[in-house]
Amino acid sequence: MTRIIAIANQKGGVGKTTTTVNLGAALLERGRRVLVVDLDPQASLTLALGLDGDSLPETIYSAMMSTVKGDEPASAPVVQPTASGLDLLPANIELSQAEFDLTREPLGIYALRDALAQFAVAYDYVLLDCPPSLGILTANALAAASEVLIPLQADYLALKGVELLLKTIGKLQKRANPALAVRGIVLTMADLRTLHAREVVEAARETFGATVPVFDAIIHLNVRLKEAPLVGQSILAYAGDSPGAHGYRALAQEID
Repeated sequence: MTRIIAIANQKGGVGKTTTTVNLGAALLERGRRVLVVDLDPQASLTLALGLDGDSLPETIYSAMMSTVKGDEPASAPVVQPTASGLDLLPANIELSQAEFDLTREPLGIYALRDALAQFAVAYDYVLLDCPPSLGILTANALAAASEVLIPLQADYLALKGVELLLKTIGKLQKRANPALAVRGIVLTMADLRTLHAREVVEAARETFGATVPVFDAIIHLNVRLKEAPLVGQSILAYAGDSPGAHGYRALAQEID
C-alpha cells in the first residue's frame, strides 16, 4: 500500500525540500519506489532535482486543476524522471494561482488527493514537499496524505511554530482526513557542538515526545547538504559518507 507523507512546516528554511529529496533518495536506496511532489510555487524541489518547471508542458498545478474541472488526464506526461532516480511531479510559479483557484472550488481541498490517484499506486512512497505556509496547498497535502513528517530546525524559535501546525493538522483530521497520522518530528540543521542545539533537541523531546514521536535520527548541520542541490543530486550521491547522508539513511530506516 502506498504511503503518502506530507513534509510540512509553515516556517521556511527548516529543511522541507532537503528532507524530501534526501529521504526520498534514502528510501530509493532501500529498494522502494518513490515519487516526490513539488507543492511550493517557488519550485525549489523541481530545481534541486535538476529540472526547470517553466520548460515543462505539465506540472502538478495542471494535474490538480484538471481534476477540479473534471477534465481528462493530460496527454503529456506530468511525472518526470530525474537523474537522482526519483520520479517528480514538478511545479513552477504558476502554482501560486492555486491559492485563488482552489479556494473558490467547493471541493478544492481534495484536488491533490484526486490528482494523485492516477499516479500513487505505482509507488511505495509519495513524498509531498509543502510550501512554507498553512494555506490551501498545505491543506491539500494534509487532505491527501496518510502521514505527516515535520522537519524542525534545532532552534528555540522554531519550536513555537510546531504547536500551530499540530493544531492545523488536528482540524484537518476532523474535517477532511480522519486517517491522517503525525508520523513524527525530525530535527534538522542541528549543530550539536553548541549547547543551544543540544538544549533544543532535549526541549523538543520533552515538549512533544509524549504526544508526537521525535525521531532518533538527527540531521546535522552540514554544508554538503547545501551544495548537493547545486548539481541536481541528493546528498547520498553527492557525499555519501557525509553526516547528512548518514542522517537521512537513519531517518529512512526508522520510517520504512
